[in-house]
Formats: sequence, structure tokens, C-alpha cells
Amino acid sequence: MSANSKNPKLIPANSVTGHRKRLRERFLDSGLVGFHDYEIVELLLSLGTPRRDCKQQAKEAIRRFKTLRGVLSASTEELQQIKGIGPHSAFGIKLVQEVAREFLKEQIADGPVYKSSQEVFDYLYHSMRDLKKEVFKVLYMNAQQQIIETVDLFHGTVSGSFIPPREVMESALAKNATALIFVHNHPSGNTEPSQNDKQLTRDLVYAGSIMQIKVIDHIIIGNNTYFSFANEGLIEEYELDFLGLRIRGTAEAKRRRYRAMSDPSSR
Repeated sequence: MSANSKNPKLIPANSVTGHRKRLRERFLDSGLVGFHDYEIVELLLSLGTPRRDCKQQAKEAIRRFKTLRGVLSASTEELQQIKGIGPHSAFGIKLVQEVAREFLKEQIADGPVYKSSQEVFDYLYHSMRDLKKEVFKVLYMNAQQQIIETVDLFHGTVSGSFIPPREVMESALAKNATALIFVHNHPSGNTEPSQNDKQLTRDLVYAGSIMQIKVIDHIIIGNNTYFSFANEGLIEEYELDFLGLRIRGTAEAKRRRYRAMSDPSSR
């Protein structure tokens, strides 16, 4: 009795090899153009199990995690919950995931950091998506907007009462940072900013304006998505609000001095 008759689900090696070869040739000819998400996952799974058909496992992974990004972001434990995906099968996905993280980390550190909020999201999403509590990160940057350091500054509820803007600015001065990006997660997955989020961001923009430290963005990371205060125009709005307060304060100070000079009793 042949191996195939013992296991009717076993696909002949030459069939697997031919199918795999055609996928690889398509990739070498035109990259991932025209590929279905499951075919990309299939190629990744084949890195760990080159002699085994992975199409059904790849389709199930896309069904379970919804998107290619979802599959790439899945943990080893989550991937192995799919029948047929073991440690070796998950190897390709985890390898690409970690290589991509290192690439993005070096790319974002070697050049101007704020090309887009999407770049920051891609850099931090994997490490923040499964956190059960809110974590408030600060990306400290120099005058060229290159990352000096990324620090988890606070854990817990993100609000002005738990995150004093004064401490944030003191930490920025200690690192000689001239610009900042704030990032925190919403464990619920919903990225809509709360009133606490808005109040804290406004306070940080005000404090940064006083200290001449530029607040570039505040990004909220949720379930495979994010909210950018800069993209929504809120950082600029808070900067203009502060400028208006400053102008009004200067005008009021001038009026007080004028009244004092005009009042003979004050001499």
C-alpha cells in the first residue's frame, strides 16, 4: 500500500513542489502584485515546512485573523491554534514579522522619523496591540527629528492627573530632545480619543510651547488601526489656542502697565 492510500489527505510531493514553484516564480517576476493574502501566507508558511502543502492552513489563518496584517501580527500561540500549523509552520511568519520590525526600527531611527503617523504605527503596533493596560510611550527626537530614544513613561489610565506634563517635559530636557511624539494604546481596540486624551494632549502641547519643545503628534493605537491628533488637525489647533492665550496675555499685561503709568496714585 502506498503512502497516499494510507493518508488520502496527503498531496503528492510533486504536486506540492509544482504549486510552490509557480507561486515563487510569480513572486520573482512581479513581487506580490496579484497575490491573494492567503497565497502570501502560504509562501511564508512554506519557509518552515517546504515539503508540505500549506494552502488550507493559509486560508484558515486569513479567515481567523481577517487580514494579512492580522496574520503577521498574530502570536506563535495564536497561529498554532490552527490545525496543521505547528512551530515549524509558524516559523516563516514569525521570521518575517521580526525582520520587518527591525527594518522599520532602523528605518525610523536612521532618517526623519515623522514621515507619517502610519510609519510610527507600523513600528509600534506589534508590541502594543495585546497590552491589557494603557501604556504611554514617548519618542524623544533631536532637531533633525531623528529618534533619540523610545521610552514607556507611564502605565495605567492616560490622563493629566496620572501624567503630569511637567514630568514629561523634564524627561525631554534630560534627553536633550527638541521634539516629541506621544503614543498610547486603548486595550478596548477603539481609538476614539477620550476627553482625558484630548485634555492631556492640549496640556502637553501648551507645556511644550512654553519649553520650546515641539509636540509633533499623539497617536492612539487600537485594534489594527490608530488615531493621530496631528492628522486630525488637533495639534495645530492646540498650538493656535496657546498662541491666542499668549497674545491675549501680552495685551493684558501691556494694558495693566499703561493703566499703572496713567494713574498718579500709583506713583
